[in-house]
Order: sequence, then C-alpha cells, then structure tokens
Amino acid sequence: MTAPPSRAELVARLRDPERLSRVATTSSEEWDLSQVAPGSLRSAAVLVPIIWHAEAPAILLTLRAATLSAHAGQVAFPGGRIEPGETAEAAALREAAEEVGLDPRLPVIAGTLPEHITGTGFRVTPVVAFLDPPLTLTPDPAEVAEVFELPLATVLDPAAPQRQSLEQDGRVREFWAWPHEHHHVWGATARMLVSLAQVLRD
Repeated sequence: MTAPPSRAELVARLRDPERLSRVATTSSEEWDLSQVAPGSLRSAAVLVPIIWHAEAPAILLTLRAATLSAHAGQVAFPGGRIEPGETAEAAALREAAEEVGLDPRLPVIAGTLPEHITGTGFRVTPVVAFLDPPLTLTPDPAEVAEVFELPLATVLDPAAPQRQSLEQDGRVREFWAWPHEHHHVWGATARMLVSLAQVLRD
C-alpha cells in the first residue's frame, strides 16, 4: 500500500495557488443558481478535519440529526453561518465546538478550499485542519446523530467518487457520491470532498 502524503506535503498542496485554481470553477456545477440572487448569498464555513491516525488518516464527518428542519439525516461537515466580525476559520472552529464538542484549541489549520455555492443560498468556505488522536467528542444530539470517518485513502483514490443521479421537480440532477459502508455521502459535502481530492492528489 502506498503511504499517504505527509502533513507537510498536504499543507503545501492546500496552499498551492495552481492546485486551488483547478477547483475554483467547479463548486456550483450541480446547481441551477438562476434563482439565487448574488447579493443574497450568506457566508458560511465548515471544518474539514483530517484525523491523523498513524497508519490511516481519515476525514471526520457527521450525520445530521433526523429532527433538524433542513438537510435532516444527511452527511455533513461541522459548520454553519459566519457571524459578523468572524473569520471563516473562527466560524468553523466555533461550529465544530457547538456540534461535536471539539476543543477549538486542538485543530491545526492547514488551509482553505475555494468557496462552494449551495442551492440554498450559502457561500461556504471549507477550512481544512489536522487533528491528533485520541479525541474526545460530545456531539449535540439536537444537531448530530453520529460522528464517523471516511479514510483519507478513499479521498485520494481517483476511482472512489461516483456520479449518481436522481429526478427532482421533473429534472434529472447529477451529483457526486462517495463510497461508505454505512452512509450516503453526497450533495455539497461530496462536492467539497471532490475539491479536496483534486487539491491533495498527485
């Protein structure tokens, strides 16, 4: 098995303008944004945590609670709106603390991915960070039903993400999905993982 890139290598890739430019134009490819006024977009941030297990680093993901009013039961990164005066990094850390009980002093920020525009009117900045195990997390049951991991090796595998489709409001929508034994990883979270993969892969 090929060893994963080192932290230093991943940081260098996340901060390489040429690599980042490859994904800058793909963030909203699955959505019809004609109904979203540019001035109405709300700023948000998510934390993309890479848990640095010695043998097999992995991406931390959450399953949203089934009782939530929006995106209930879907896979997501910890995150939410950027409050006035906050940076994307500060918002991502705050939301992760609120949702999964992650101590905001623990993540080591590695970089950010290009913004993603969502069909619900958010401009999302993914903030990538390293976490060293062991971790003690206390998910808020009102927001998070489960915390789980997706192997970094899967993200680095070009054959892993698949294009899927569904019919919605009389239209066929295509989207990215990632393989996982127990969860359907798709939507905005899957697109952010595709962007992460494009930046991190050789």
